[in-house]
Amino acid sequence: MYPVSEAFLSAVQENTRRYYWTGRITTKAGVVHEFTEKDIVKGSGYISSQCCGSTEMELGTVYAAEMGITLFSEIDRYTLEDALVELFYHLLVGEVYETVPMGIYEISEANRTIRCLEIKAYDYMLRFEKDFNITETIGNAYEIIMLCCKACSVEFAHTQAELESMPNGSEVLSIYSENDIETYRDVLFYIGQVLGGFFCINREGKLELRKYGNEPVMNISNKQRFSSSFSDFITRYTAVSSTNMKTQTAEYYALETDDGLTMNLGVNPFLQFGVDETRKELCEQILADISVIKYVPFDSETIGNPALDLGDVLRFSGGHADEEQITCITFSQCRIGGKHSLRCVGKNPRLAKAKSRNDKNISGLLNQVDAGKIGIHTFSNASAYTLADTDTKIISIEFATTEENHAQFFGQVVVNAVALQTEHTESAKGTITIPMAETDTETGEVIEKLLSVEVELPVTWSEDGKVFCYVTFELNDSVITVHCPVETWHSGKHILSLYYPIESVVPNITNTFNVYLRMENGTGTVGIGDCIASISGQAMAAVVAWDGKIEIEEKIGRFVIGGGMDTKGITDTVATQIIEYVQRSYTDQVQGRTAIGAFCRPVAVE
Repeated sequence: MYPVSEAFLSAVQENTRRYYWTGRITTKAGVVHEFTEKDIVKGSGYISSQCCGSTEMELGTVYAAEMGITLFSEIDRYTLEDALVELFYHLLVGEVYETVPMGIYEISEANRTIRCLEIKAYDYMLRFEKDFNITETIGNAYEIIMLCCKACSVEFAHTQAELESMPNGSEVLSIYSENDIETYRDVLFYIGQVLGGFFCINREGKLELRKYGNEPVMNISNKQRFSSSFSDFITRYTAVSSTNMKTQTAEYYALETDDGLTMNLGVNPFLQFGVDETRKELCEQILADISVIKYVPFDSETIGNPALDLGDVLRFSGGHADEEQITCITFSQCRIGGKHSLRCVGKNPRLAKAKSRNDKNISGLLNQVDAGKIGIHTFSNASAYTLADTDTKIISIEFATTEENHAQFFGQVVVNAVALQTEHTESAKGTITIPMAETDTETGEVIEKLLSVEVELPVTWSEDGKVFCYVTFELNDSVITVHCPVETWHSGKHILSLYYPIESVVPNITNTFNVYLRMENGTGTVGIGDCIASISGQAMAAVVAWDGKIEIEEKIGRFVIGGGMDTKGITDTVATQIIEYVQRSYTDQVQGRTAIGAFCRPVAVE
């Protein structure tokens, strides 16, 4: 619920209320058109939003909110392309009006009648309908979401600390090569599943992650309802199912008492990598998030509370409502000057079709790329880099081929370089003319003369220097010394284009190609998404084979050194274990002598 005062919550539930609506249209050129409730055609305005489909609860959804309105206005409809519409609700609380913003929307249609202007607009969620051409990336949920937000020009409502404190928020995630991701919106959908919530655009126009809860934000009595219907069952989830593409099975995770619905996560690209324990931990965290869902599905028309948001938990009382149960808003349609429709969807656990608790085969096999077809592995950075006088890894691509062949690496990096200032000192030579006056001793007349003096002065100034960017290529932990590009720049943003042909790629193993950057006589930064790269070639495998190599990286924050050289305690332990599946040989000695050979010579035998 949008944060409002207690007086607002009390006033909005009264039998009578005094309120009004206003709005503002801002064109792409910056022209602002204000309008009031008198300019709105009665019954034409609405705001519709949802976080689930029409039948059951969902995770990771990325629905866009829709706004429609008809105005008595002479605004030229051709100036409204990509214009923004903002709506505001004002409720009289005591002697003053309290304002609630109702969101920011981008106009998609503007139709003109003789006197009216019909507008349909959607929130910023549609901005994420951009092609996502990255097949490989790695980072935690915050870094990947920020990559999407930067690419689609939408602000993120959460801080890194807030997101990393959530279950699965600090886990390192990666996308496997063969997936069905097409747009940035798809990426958000799968990330939302991992985080156990859903995405929406809040009233400030920022991307926000919300989770289902069990604490009611308000009670809606029968006096505030025009109509309502409630189901006779409680929707609840006690298990999750996630398809593992590697084993071609559906992994099932359930609570100790598994008598509810199963949330099917499908084939989530972010739940494919890692060992079994990691995937189990991720899915169990998701299960813990959805296990709080114990909602009674309902459909009701109320007098309305514009402060309510998707995901808000409600309690209904009076009439045929069960005051002991809770429900959740999964659909909301608020009409300007009209009724407020609310809905919660859900399935009946008793009527849901029984599904096998055993692993189920999934249709199809992992598709490997044909030998004669060009394959490509792409990379984009999900975190920013700071470049200095030490090598910094900015690109890392793993790839494999089914036969020995050649591959090509292409990369492009936007580097914001800052060169050190260079001071220059030179000598400036010149002639100074000094006017002088002399008196003629004979006539007493004053004579003016010019005296020229040669001078030499030191001059010092500073100017932008040149920063050197050194590139190092590395293939399978071996530095490539035959090709080491170097760029020389002044301060500013520069595009670094990279290319390297990879000869004689060894088949059926994981190959790793890394790129390092180092700056000299200055520093540089690479922003999120400013580094894109790819490796292409024939017979590229869709799924990279594991070569048995394990890389471990640990980041340690700053710690204080106390008196003397004693630290405040920093310890760590790394344990490894190798499981061997080979038979061990042994020897046995037989005491005594025995006859062996053609001549029955007695020899000792071991």
